[in-house]
Amino acid sequence: MKLYKTKNGIVAEKDEKIFLFKNEAWDSFINDDDLLQKTEQLIEGLAANNKSLIDELLPPIGSKQELWACGVTYLRSKVGRQEESKASGGADFYAKVYEAERPELFFKSTPHRVVGNNAFVRIRKDSTWDVPEPELTLVVTSSGKIVGYTIGNDISSRSIEGENPLYLPQAKTYDECAALGPCIYVTDQPLHGNIMISLVIKRNNAVVFEGSVAINQMKRTVQELVSFVYRECSFPHGCLIMTGTGVVPGNDFTLQSGDEIIISIDNIGTLINTVG
Repeated sequence: MKLYKTKNGIVAEKDEKIFLFKNEAWDSFINDDDLLQKTEQLIEGLAANNKSLIDELLPPIGSKQELWACGVTYLRSKVGRQEESKASGGADFYAKVYEAERPELFFKSTPHRVVGNNAFVRIRKDSTWDVPEPELTLVVTSSGKIVGYTIGNDISSRSIEGENPLYLPQAKTYDECAALGPCIYVTDQPLHGNIMISLVIKRNNAVVFEGSVAINQMKRTVQELVSFVYRECSFPHGCLIMTGTGVVPGNDFTLQSGDEIIISIDNIGTLINTVG
């Protein structure tokens, strides 16, 4: 089952059929521990609609929800963060957090700084080294239950973070710093470990970077990450949690205006954004 947030309302897709829920508020609709069962019951009495309903999508986050993120959850991310912070003496921090019981967590964005599929993302004007970070993103209810998954693009200013680890908020949080979409994949089953996350970056229609990783390469479980995010924070309307990246372009790569970022995750779909 897939759920889309659109200008016309909430759209469900099941068995290649499209169903529109006109009078439902996104925040309260997805903040439901029985989201899959509720959605299946609702579509039973509805007629299928035209697929054009999902042509124009909004980012699948509610106006009252928060977007959080996790770092150094894959070995490649640890190595990349050590490389960028080597000159500032911060490399050891990332080696330690990779092995520590407590994960790295940070607040990524309020909803108005998040964009959806086919929208523009931004790189900071005061940064010289910027990359996308393709991430499996959890949809979590106020009780802490994972009810779905989407694709996240955690744009990062590596030059700023590499200057000093304390600059992480500036490297991560600014207008159009994150993209989510195209949908929420709703399931009551854990994702299989061989689910692949892939990243392709195109410049002038030519591929300049591509890479992929299986989610079973994540060092921590998704339940573990949720438990730490929720440990001392409440989310009355639920939240979304980016789980970290295992695909990091090399030190010789930085995003440029006009680059097309294509992130795909098995079962969920493809999120496409252009650097503005």
